[in-house]
Order: sequence, then structure tokens, then C-alpha cells
Amino acid sequence: MAITGMNHFNVLTDDIDATRRFYCGVLGLVEGDRPKFSFDGLWLYAGGHPILHISARELSQKVEGVIDHIAFSCTDLRATVARLEQNGVKFSLGRQVSTGIWQLFCRDPMGARVELDFDPSETGP
Repeated sequence: MAITGMNHFNVLTDDIDATRRFYCGVLGLVEGDRPKFSFDGLWLYAGGHPILHISARELSQKVEGVIDHIAFSCTDLRATVARLEQNGVKFSLGRQVSTGIWQLFCRDPMGARVELDFDPSETGP
């Protein structure tokens, strides 16, 4: 066996609409085809690939579980910052010391930590 890449992440939610608005409306993923399951959910696509699965569940408490965060490679840092601010999404922005990569951290509506990474050549806000 050889791992060749990441297939997808799955995020739990008890508010499908808020989760859709964040990942599609704010971050720009695209809702696409999803197999019929016995529970509600979404498959969200980037570059034609279903990289984020959203599963509706009753969440008795807000917990992050064992995954610390999910990270996406992104472009257009300035537009992303503007979009987050327009949508009232709190975030922190910094640069990796050794690589210069811009790292923006925020939370989705269910509290999952999301990292958005941008090329060091991008202009900061």
C-alpha cells in the first residue's frame, strides 16, 4: 500500500445551512453530487474533487475531537480577508517564519478550526 494523497475531510454539523453558507458562501467551495446516505449532508468540491464532506448529526456538545484543524491551499489573500470581514468571520493571520507562507486561521459554524494557506509572494492585507 502507498498513500498518494488526501482524499477528503468530513466535518460534523447540527446546522447544515450555516455550514453551507460558511464553506460555500465564504470560502468558495462548490456543492456537488453526493451519494444517497441514511443521513443528511453535503459534499463540497474544489477543482472538481469532493474534498470536504459534511455530515448532519445531533451534537450534544461542541468538541473538536482528535483532529486539530483542516487546511486548504488558497489564492488571493486580500480578497479572502475582505470576504471573511464582510461575513463577520473572526480570524488570525500570520506568516511561517521559515517559509513565508501566509496562514489564516478561523472557525467554521460548528467550531472546527480551518487553516487557509497562501503563497509567500501574495501581498498582505
